[in-house]
Amino acid sequence: MPKVLYEKDGRIGRITLNRPEVFNAIDDELPGELAECVARANADPGVHVIILSGKGQAFCAGYDLTHYAQTKGTNAATQDMPWDPMKDYAFMMRNTELFMSLWRSYRPVICKVQGYAIAGGSDIALCSDMIVMAEDARIGYMPVRVWGCPTTAMWVYRLGAERAKRMLFTGDKIDGREAEKLGLVLKAVPAAELDAEVEALAERMATVPTNQLMMHKLMINQAIEAMGLKNTQMLATIFDGITRHTPEGLNFKKQAEAVGWKEAVRHRDQGTWDWTANRPINPAG
Repeated sequence: MPKVLYEKDGRIGRITLNRPEVFNAIDDELPGELAECVARANADPGVHVIILSGKGQAFCAGYDLTHYAQTKGTNAATQDMPWDPMKDYAFMMRNTELFMSLWRSYRPVICKVQGYAIAGGSDIALCSDMIVMAEDARIGYMPVRVWGCPTTAMWVYRLGAERAKRMLFTGDKIDGREAEKLGLVLKAVPAAELDAEVEALAERMATVPTNQLMMHKLMINQAIEAMGLKNTQMLATIFDGITRHTPEGLNFKKQAEAVGWKEAVRHRDQGTWDWTANRPINPAG
């Protein structure tokens, strides 16, 4: 079964992440399938706008930690030591570039977020042109606490330096209301109104000629790219590999293998574990 679905609905191209049993978590195949769907929409002169969504209870819960963290041994995200930074960079930059197919799309992309858009899932969402969230949905990049750096680096371009630091120095998740207040997303609406809100926006945009939409997107994106987006993404993607191969990153991987990724993530997100000393921050006794 495809991990990303595509269908054309009038002037709208609909791309849907299709791993609902794992909250649309990212595996080795999903980024490539996503980019292929973007290419299909761009190749169709009848498509004016793309709606990107996730099937089921969440948009995307990030990378599939059952595979990348909990399964014992090495994989594309964790190498044997000494590790090769450029091997890791090639793997992660591939994913970054595939997510960025949304940014480079000649058709505007509206991302609809219910449930969660976290970790790598926030990378995908933030490559879209506009994000509409349910008020109770959550977005954030928790791996900044250990074992990750957001490779698309979109936080600073959407939020500015200080608010991006607030998010990336804490790894906090915020709901749709706060995300709208900070300017991270276009709009947050009650969950029951999310579908209607996105459809109305897409239908309005779909009445504009494709060449007009394309020119305006290229013009606005160029302003961001002139700020050094490509260089920032190169640095972020290299740093992401480093975070997974530091002593702290390797300790996170070992803990995920020993007690399961959910417990390791609980320690990470609650701030109860000293990853350098590899022990609780406040040990009993």
